[in-house]
Amino acid sequence: MKKFIVILCLCLLAALPAAAQKDFSGLVRLDRTVHDFGKINTKDGAVSCTFEVTNTGSEVMNIFAVVTTCGCTSVKWTRTDIAPGGKGTIDVTYSNDEGPYPFDKTLTVYLSCLDKPVILHIKGTAYSGK
Repeated sequence: MKKFIVILCLCLLAALPAAAQKDFSGLVRLDRTVHDFGKINTKDGAVSCTFEVTNTGSEVMNIFAVVTTCGCTSVKWTRTDIAPGGKGTIDVTYSNDEGPYPFDKTLTVYLSCLDKPVILHIKGTAYSGK
């Protein structure tokens, strides 16, 4: 049983660096696919984060669109060509005015270099307090 637990822990630790960055088909890398705001007070107002997109392919790429799952999430993204080795951003703002409750919002990102969209998440727990 001890061997099983040790092996399980080692596997989990080995997977942590892979979770930090996400590579897609060797063409694009995102610094992460999930941003956790943790606990946020609804009285603090909107919160924001930025996802970084790197073109790891050999051709110019574009972020065509980013679609959110609700009106409480707004997004702006790099709308110019991203050259090979270049970087773009996806800036996300969560209004934080619908709590208190846990939230997990999905953003669907369409990139010119991929056949399927990339799914991003912002999550956290909004609470009411002083």
